[in-house]
Amino acid sequence: MTARLISIADHPEEALAAAVDELARRKPIAIPTETVYGLAADATEPEAITRIYETKGRPRFNPLICHMADLAMAKEHAVFDPLSEKLAQAFWPGPLTLILPLKPESPIHDLATAGLDTVGIRVPLGFAGEIIRAFGRPLAAPSANTSGAISPTTARHVADDLGGKIGLVLDGGPARVGVESTIVKVEDGTLRLLRPGGIAAEEIEHVAGLPLARPEKAGAIIEAPGMLASHYAPNASVRLNASAPEPGEAYLAFGPVPAEIADGAFVFNLSPTGNLAEAAANLFAAMKRADASGAAAMAVAPIPAEGLGEAINDRLERAAAPRG
Repeated sequence: MTARLISIADHPEEALAAAVDELARRKPIAIPTETVYGLAADATEPEAITRIYETKGRPRFNPLICHMADLAMAKEHAVFDPLSEKLAQAFWPGPLTLILPLKPESPIHDLATAGLDTVGIRVPLGFAGEIIRAFGRPLAAPSANTSGAISPTTARHVADDLGGKIGLVLDGGPARVGVESTIVKVEDGTLRLLRPGGIAAEEIEHVAGLPLARPEKAGAIIEAPGMLASHYAPNASVRLNASAPEPGEAYLAFGPVPAEIADGAFVFNLSPTGNLAEAAANLFAAMKRADASGAAAMAVAPIPAEGLGEAINDRLERAAAPRG
């Protein structure tokens, strides 16, 4: 099987019809979102969800985010406390996932929630929302890549990885944000950050009027996607906070770099101007290019930890973690 690739810009009606048809047949499809490309299937159908896990090689204990067309659809499936609703109204559609109690009457299947009594929900920007609206049911949609590997930010990334396992890839161009959604959970009057992502923690804290509590140990308890200690990993080993590459290493730079480094064959600058939003958008694509260079190892320049830098460093730390 070779995936059919349809450009949304050139053939929007064909893309929408093909997407709904594949989803109705309980087949996973690759769709663009503002964060990364997602592997989407009907969140209410166990056969469809099983195919997501099988296609990705994803552990069944790692829950899936369920994507909704809008807040009204989300309220059909989850219980919103006042703070969660305030955050949803402020950031949806957009790269924020809320972990919420699942309504007992919701048809979202246990396979999507990994048996938890909570569900991760977000409302994506752009064409993905149109697909959900036309399909009429929530879509479970982890990143469209082999589990644990670098997340895809273009349709070509998906086709190169999963093109022989799925039937449809919708091409919406490069992902604008470039890292996965921020995941937060309101619990006992506190606001917890389960995964940094495409919305900076400071923005969420400003709207919430509360500080975001960070997890004590990454990967200790899997409450949401993206919490595995080793994740987003290239084939090459990853060395962090490197001021310069060592012989044979590819180098992911950030900001201005000396000419003797910048002129290297395997240097990929996430943002020559030191812009964190640009670096986030370029991160996974640069990691893929560095991985494809043939270098056995990858060195990464220091990235400031504030704003979107928190999400970038989170992905890099998981990419560099020991692999089981």
